[in-house]
Amino acid sequence: MNDFHYIKEHGIVAIIRGQKQENILPIIEALWKGGIRIAEITADTPGITAALRETVDEFGEEMLIGAGTVLDPETAKSVIDSGAKFIISPTLNTDTIRLTKRYGLMSIPAAMTPTEMLSAYEAGADLIKLFPAGSLGPDYIKAVKGPLPQIPIMPTGGIDVNNMETFFKAGAAAVGIGGSLVRGNMEVTKESLEALTAKARLYADTFAEIKKNKDKVSL
Repeated sequence: MNDFHYIKEHGIVAIIRGQKQENILPIIEALWKGGIRIAEITADTPGITAALRETVDEFGEEMLIGAGTVLDPETAKSVIDSGAKFIISPTLNTDTIRLTKRYGLMSIPAAMTPTEMLSAYEAGADLIKLFPAGSLGPDYIKAVKGPLPQIPIMPTGGIDVNNMETFFKAGAAAVGIGGSLVRGNMEVTKESLEALTAKARLYADTFAEIKKNKDKVSL
């Protein structure tokens, strides 16, 4: 299974943002225990290269771990050298897309309009991050997928366990889940990690139920 199909199969990309470097690994472990299999660590994390190396060394066989908030090719090269398996950007930068594809990895830039989405896709993007999806709503995805059915979309921002099914029904290939799953700058304790695992399990189980309704959901 290639990485694109792995992301579609598991559906949820957990976004880890605003965390101390030493907290990344225990957060990843808590997510894994809860059934989450894909994680994005944002490139603005202090010590991002060391954090990536550590998490990929520990969980690279069990999870797909990539980097987010990658704004330029130089940052992309740095995180790729540190083990990132996919690159997510908050903007559309074709040089970053090309650099990522040169290394044979998944490129997931952000785009909002159909023109931006098509430009990103034609530049080599594998998946388009739609942000802020919560404000745009699932109907926006459905509308865009009309003329552009070939472009896979990953809505991010404002998505939680209560509304993510509506985005999959609208045609989302996967969803990015941020603060509603992993709260920024969370205090890492035994109790908070257990709570995170329980929340991750809720998300993973909810997605599993969504997958059961394949006749109703575009997966």
